[in-house]
Amino acid sequence: MPDTASQALSLAQFLPYQLSITSNAVSNRIAEVYRSEFGLKVTEWRVMAVLGDSGPLTQRRLTDLTVMDKVAVNRACKVLEDRDLISREPNADDGRSHLLALTDAGWKVHDRIVPMARAMESRLMEPLDDAERRVFISLLKRLRDQSEEIGPAVATGNCGTK
Repeated sequence: MPDTASQALSLAQFLPYQLSITSNAVSNRIAEVYRSEFGLKVTEWRVMAVLGDSGPLTQRRLTDLTVMDKVAVNRACKVLEDRDLISREPNADDGRSHLLALTDAGWKVHDRIVPMARAMESRLMEPLDDAERRVFISLLKRLRDQSEEIGPAVATGNCGTK
């Protein structure tokens, strides 16, 4: 039990916790679609979605864009390659890396999932009007940008404060 009010943590008011559980709830709703119909995990679909949005990428760039651990990206890529949903080709710009891209089969799955994911997104956003949706998306981007500006948390507890 905390001995002072300043040490108390109300999870209902703690932004990282609320973002995490909201993200998990939303991801799990959408994941039901691609898990049941296509046998894909969240990490695998995220890799496919980013490749579909960005085109061929290195695994390092995929890790950055998905904001996932490199081991999780590596595992997802291996599964997707084994299922012939993505291919790995030498990177002409950097002989030390490869470019990952959706295969024809990967594009077919991607193009079937996107409308389902968009429909679920629409259902999730129903409580918000158009103005609230724009503000919500803007606020999320500002929080992401601020998180990147702060950088990694440090053990001293100052969390990158200036």
